Amino acid sequence: MECPFCAEIIKDEAIACKHCSRDLRVARPVMLEVQEIVFELDQLRRELGYVSAKLDRIRHPFRNGLTYAVAYLFIPTALLVTAHIVVTIVLDVTPLYLRLASVVIPLPFGLALYAREKVGIRGAFLVGSLAATIAVICMLTVTGLNDKVPIVPISWIEWREAIEYAASIALAFVTGNIVGFLVFQALPKIMTRGGKPSAVAYSVARALGQHVGEEQLRRRARIIQDLLLTLGPLGGIVVTAGGSIYAGLKGIFGW
Repeated sequence: MECPFCAEIIKDEAIACKHCSRDLRVARPVMLEVQEIVFELDQLRRELGYVSAKLDRIRHPFRNGLTYAVAYLFIPTALLVTAHIVVTIVLDVTPLYLRLASVVIPLPFGLALYAREKVGIRGAFLVGSLAATIAVICMLTVTGLNDKVPIVPISWIEWREAIEYAASIALAFVTGNIVGFLVFQALPKIMTRGGKPSAVAYSVARALGQHVGEEQLRRRARIIQDLLLTLGPLGGIVVTAGGSIYAGLKGIFGW
C-alpha cells in the first residue's frame, strides 16, 4: 500500500513508514478499510453489469436473439465459410491454413460474448457449438456442389474430420470467452488488491505455516487468492486452446 503522508510504497503490515518515518498505527486500519470498501464497490459495479445484461436479455428476447444471431452466428460463420472457399477453392492450398482459421476467427467472438453480453463458459460453448455446426454444414455444402460429391459425409474418416473441425471452432469460442473473463474480471480484482481474502486462501496460507502475524497471514492469503484467480483462467485457456488446436490440426498431421 501507499503511505498516506509521502505516497511511497510500503508493506501492508508496516506500522511506520520507512521513507518518512511517520507513525501508521492509526492511519493503517483506516486505509485498509477504505481499500476494502473500494474493492467491494468495484465488485458490486461488475455484478450490477452482469445482472443488467441478464435483465436486458429477459426484457428484450427478440432484439437480443437477433443480435446473437447476427453478431455471434452469422458473422463468424460467414468468415469461416469465406476462409474455406478461399483456401480450398480459390487458392487450392494446404488445408492447414483453414484449420488455423478455425482457431483464430472464433476467438474474438468468444471474447466479445463475455465483454459485451456477460455470457459465461457454458453460453460460449453453446453459441460456439451452434456456430460450428452451421459453418461445417455450409462448408460441406460448398465442397459438395463444387466437387460434385455427396454433401453428407459417407465414411467414418470424413465424419471424424467434420466433427474435429466443429470441435476446434467451438473450443476456440470458449478460449476467447475465458480470455475475456481473465481480462475483464480476474485481472481487475488483482489490480485493485482489495477486499478480504477468501476462506480457501486463508486455509492454504495457514497450511503453509500459521506461526506468523495476522497481517503477514492476510498478505500471504491475498497472494494465494491472486494466484487462484489467475491460474484457473490460465489453465482453462491452455486446455481449451490446446484442445482447439489439436482438434483442428489432428487430421493434417495424422495425430
